[in-house]
Amino acid sequence: MTAALPWPLAYTVSGDDCVCPMPLGHSAPLAEAVRDLAELGYDGVEVQVREVGAQDAEALRRTVESAGLKVLGIGTGPAAAQDRLTLTDPSPDVRRHALFRLLGAARLAGELGVPVTLGQTRGMFLPGLEDMQRLWAERAVRQMAEEAADRGSLLLLEPQSRANTSLWHTPEEAVAVLSTLDAPAGLVLDTHHLDAEGVEVVGAVTEHAGVTGCLQLAAASTRGPLTVGDPRLPALFTALRDARFTGWLTLEHTQDGDSSKAAARSWTALTDAATALS
Repeated sequence: MTAALPWPLAYTVSGDDCVCPMPLGHSAPLAEAVRDLAELGYDGVEVQVREVGAQDAEALRRTVESAGLKVLGIGTGPAAAQDRLTLTDPSPDVRRHALFRLLGAARLAGELGVPVTLGQTRGMFLPGLEDMQRLWAERAVRQMAEEAADRGSLLLLEPQSRANTSLWHTPEEAVAVLSTLDAPAGLVLDTHHLDAEGVEVVGAVTEHAGVTGCLQLAAASTRGPLTVGDPRLPALFTALRDARFTGWLTLEHTQDGDSSKAAARSWTALTDAATALS
């Protein structure tokens, strides 16, 4: 693990199946991105995938591990961001395609032995369809959680702001969904989305660390790279340690035009703040 941090530190990258790099991750192709991140001191990557499945696990593992990193999680954002596939689309064909993609990501994660995350692919409500759309999403999330568990993975549900999805904006809302599932599942907490929903970040981490698999980090006001001296970081680290958090940290933020510099800035800010743990 990264020096001074007791948790693995990952950076968001895009899989080779993506149409273009995800804007909140490293802008380089995967092989180049992992080499860059390894040189900076990162432990692993959270890979955003679009349409890959279990059959692609070995190639992905080989690319990442050749740089000395690990795949720590599989993200599913490109299905919605790049192909507009969501679980609440009015079209049954679109919903089926979205679920097909998500189940494929769960199988990929299972082959890699890592969790799979779900965020904006939940979709947005349309007037008059809200109740039905909620049922569609709940049914699909149940299937995804079961598929992940059957394949040796774990679904992590991410509370996101209402700008991204109509469903499950706070940790409490997401935990309520987890309680209805027949398979184990957990949370991703993202500081940007918590801020956007007016949720106090350190308090949320303290309360939900036991069911949180990943904490995603970005600068509080800009969603950009972290900066040295960010006063929130030592408090977050202390909360994670005291709550016995066992997951990983992911940098998910804008790249400010240069991913290498953005990743270096965030790594430096985190390792500097980690002195609070000593």
